[in-house]
Amino acid sequence: MKTVKRNYVYNLIYQIVAIIIPIITIPYISRVLGAENIGIYGYTLSISAYFILFGSLGIALYGQREIAYVQNNKEKYSQRFWEIFLLRIITMTISIILFYIVFVKNAINYNMYYKILLLELLGNMIDISWFFQGLEEFRKTVSRNLIVKTISLICIFLFVKTKNDLSIYFIIYVLSILIGNLSLWLYMPKFIKKVDFKSLNIKRHLKPTIALFIPQIAIQVYTVLDRTMIGILIPNKEEVGFYTQGEKIIKLLQTIVGAMGIVMLPRIASKYSEKDNKAIKIYLNKSFNLTFLISFPIIFGLLLISDSFVPIFFGPGYDKVSVIMKVICPIILFVGLSGTIGYQYLLPTKKQKDYTISVIIGAGINFIINILLIPRYGAIGAAIGTVIAEFTVAAYQIIRTKDFFDYSKIFKNNIKYVIGSAIMYILCYIMNVNIGLKGMKELTIDVIIGVIIYFIFLLLTKDKLLFEVINKIFGGKNETKN
Repeated sequence: MKTVKRNYVYNLIYQIVAIIIPIITIPYISRVLGAENIGIYGYTLSISAYFILFGSLGIALYGQREIAYVQNNKEKYSQRFWEIFLLRIITMTISIILFYIVFVKNAINYNMYYKILLLELLGNMIDISWFFQGLEEFRKTVSRNLIVKTISLICIFLFVKTKNDLSIYFIIYVLSILIGNLSLWLYMPKFIKKVDFKSLNIKRHLKPTIALFIPQIAIQVYTVLDRTMIGILIPNKEEVGFYTQGEKIIKLLQTIVGAMGIVMLPRIASKYSEKDNKAIKIYLNKSFNLTFLISFPIIFGLLLISDSFVPIFFGPGYDKVSVIMKVICPIILFVGLSGTIGYQYLLPTKKQKDYTISVIIGAGINFIINILLIPRYGAIGAAIGTVIAEFTVAAYQIIRTKDFFDYSKIFKNNIKYVIGSAIMYILCYIMNVNIGLKGMKELTIDVIIGVIIYFIFLLLTKDKLLFEVINKIFGGKNETKN
C-alpha cells in the first residue's frame, strides 16, 4: 500500500522541481534579460494563463478526485479517464482557437510571444498528471519533471545569452511543458484498460467540472491577475518584473507547505468514499501541524534575510523585490491553512460550495485592493492585496468548518512554532547587529544559525511531529492504517 509519507515526498519533489529549475536560473536570467524583459515574460504568461484556465475548466481538480474515488477499480477509472480527458480536449480546443483569434492574430504588442505560447496551451491540453495524482502514482510525474526540467535548465544556459534572446527563453519554457506532458503518455498502456468509446458519457462530467471551475477563476484573480493588472495600470513593465521575481521565491517556499495538499486530496477522497471520518480527522490534524511547523520559520526567515538575499540572487536594480517578499510572505501560512481546509477537506468531501464562496470573496477583495493600490504603489500594492485576500480566504474557511475542527485546540497546540520562530529571528538579528557581517557571509550565517536555533527549540520542547518525521525518515516504518 502506498503511504502518505512517500507520496508527500514524491509530490514535494514534483512541486519543487517544477519551480526550482527557474529559481536556479533567476540570478542568470535577471542579469541577462533585465527587469523589463522579465516583466514582458510575466505579463504575457498571465494572459495565456487565463485561456488555459478557461480551457481546463475545473477538469484537473475534478479528474484527480474522480479517479481517486475508484482508484481500486481499473475498469471504472479507465472509463472515467477517457470521458474526462476527451472533455478537456474539447474545451481546450475552443480556448486555443479564441487565443489565436484575440492575441495571435490581432494583438499589436508581443505578437511573436503569443504565437510561441500557443504551444503552452497545446501542452496543457494533453496534460494527464491529474490521472496519476488520482491514483497516488506520484513517482511517475516526479521522474518526468526531473528529466524535462533538467534539460530545460541546460538549454537556458546554452542558448539565452543576451537581452535579444527573450523569444528563445519563451520557446524553452513552452517546449518543456509540451514534451513533459507528452512523456506521461508512455506510462498509460500499463494503467488503463481498453474501453468502448461508444459507451463513454462525456456530458455527465460537464456540470461538476464547471462547479469546480468557478473557484478556479477566483483563485486566478489573486494569483495571475496581479501581474496582469500591474502590466495594465503601470506603464513601466519593470514593476511586473519585480513582482514576478518576488512571487517566484514565495511560491517556491509555499510549495514546501502546499505539497501535502495534492497528496492528501486523493487519500481523503478515498477515505470519504469509505465513510471513515476518524481517519480523515487524523490526516488533517497532521496537515495542520505540519503547516504551522514549516510556515512560521520560513516567514520569520524571509523577514530576516530578504535584504541580503535579493542583491546577491537577482543582482543590481532589484531592491524593490526585497520589500515585496517581506510584504507577501505571510501568505505562506494563509495558503497553507486554506490548502489544508479547502483543498484537503472541503473539496474531497464534496463541500465545495464553502470552498467556492471563500475564494470568490478573496478574489473580489484582491481586485478592489489592486485597483486602489497598484496605481500608487505598483507591485507593492499588488502584494498587499494578495496578503489580505489570502487571509480572508483562510478566515472564511475556518469559520465555516469550526464545527468539524477544534481550532482553539489546533492553534493552542501550534503556538510554540510561532515562539520558536520568533526566538530564531531575534537571536539572528542581534547576531547580525553585533558581528556586522554583510552580503553572502551574512546570508549564509543567518540560514545556518537560524535552522540550528529552530531545530534545537523543537528538540527542547520535545515536539512530537518532529520526532515522528525523524522516525519515519530514518526508521523506515510504513504508515499504519488508521
